[in-house]
Amino acid sequence: MASQVLTRGQRSNAHWMTLLSACLGWMFDAMDLQIFTLILFPSVSELIGTRDPGQVAWTGGIIVACKLAAWGLGGIVFGVITDRIGRARTMIITVLIFAAFTGLSGLAQTWWQLAILQALAGIGIGGEWAAGAALVAETWPERTRPRAMQVMQMSFAFGFFLAALINLIVGPFGWRYVLFAGVTPALLTLLIRRTVPEPERWTRVRALEIADGTRRSAGATFAAIFAPAYRRRTIVGVLIASTMMIGSWGASTLIPTWVNQLVGPGQRLAAIQATSTCFMLSTLGAVMGYLTLIWLTEAVGRRWSYFLIVVGCACVNVAMFTQVQALATLQWFMVPYGFFTVGGFGTFAAYLPELFPTRIRATGQGFCWNMARAFTGIGPFVSGALVSSFGGISSAGLTIVWIYAVGMIAIWFGPETRGLPLAD
Repeated sequence: MASQVLTRGQRSNAHWMTLLSACLGWMFDAMDLQIFTLILFPSVSELIGTRDPGQVAWTGGIIVACKLAAWGLGGIVFGVITDRIGRARTMIITVLIFAAFTGLSGLAQTWWQLAILQALAGIGIGGEWAAGAALVAETWPERTRPRAMQVMQMSFAFGFFLAALINLIVGPFGWRYVLFAGVTPALLTLLIRRTVPEPERWTRVRALEIADGTRRSAGATFAAIFAPAYRRRTIVGVLIASTMMIGSWGASTLIPTWVNQLVGPGQRLAAIQATSTCFMLSTLGAVMGYLTLIWLTEAVGRRWSYFLIVVGCACVNVAMFTQVQALATLQWFMVPYGFFTVGGFGTFAAYLPELFPTRIRATGQGFCWNMARAFTGIGPFVSGALVSSFGGISSAGLTIVWIYAVGMIAIWFGPETRGLPLAD
């Protein structure tokens, strides 16, 4: 009996250490990703030598597009690697990559150097979610797994808050110091990850595949997510994730430039404070959104909760881009904006791991999430171009809202997975 109690205690500790490790990794991923959005205007305007909003938005959109495309590529590659070498081991590799290149970005002397270094950081960030989500999904019990997945996803919002806090404190010293500051917290996760074991579910499946000679090659593992049994799930996963990400990043990339317009020229410190405040308020809304989804996804199911959140995203964006004429009004909108467009990511954080069996889970969910990230590069790139073409932030933002129609339709072609156990 003592041995049984000890075993249960060890498993309980592993559950919490796994969740803590995944939450910290995802939080610092979000922090490093959001840091550039916050310093987009000062960094790009300095490197291209102009404060013209159209030029800054265009160039900044290219840099964010490169980073998101690299994020998508890294996530797809590391998803396959995660199924091959393990969840915990892959997470350590990805942390080292995104931390190193975030810091090096502070040394960039041209906008294209910044784009390359941010893209390399994005490769590591992309691999983090596939490994961390699979680790949590396969470690936690079936009854509490969806809540654990959404808690992990909620840490993304805290990463946004941490980025805003760093920018608020360090930003007055210069945008390069903000990037340097983004390195240290990420490296702290390595100390915790040394104690995180691989999930028993993954090690058991891997041992069985080796024993009976059915272990797949990397190519076969990737091809399996397009087999007839999983093809529709893969396509739906990509579409619903792409909808949320393109809509969210396309709009959020416009906000720093919008804030600078509303504050007025020659108000650098005021713009830094206002931008940080906006993203802190959106974080507050995002946390409220994640907490709501912990209840909503179980109450009405995965498909209905996603549909309702996407409708909310469309409505709050239309209202924001048609009604805001002053900084105070924009800040008021940031809480509901964060609730839907950031907190809404919790809808598919629980859903994607449930679409695939253990042997291809990291590959499948990693492909859906990160192929969506690759497509998301379109959002900031197009939004920057729209500002130049239409001559205004509002018109660009309203054009991006149409992407939410894709998600409203696509979700109904996927299965309802509420209450079903994970498949091996």
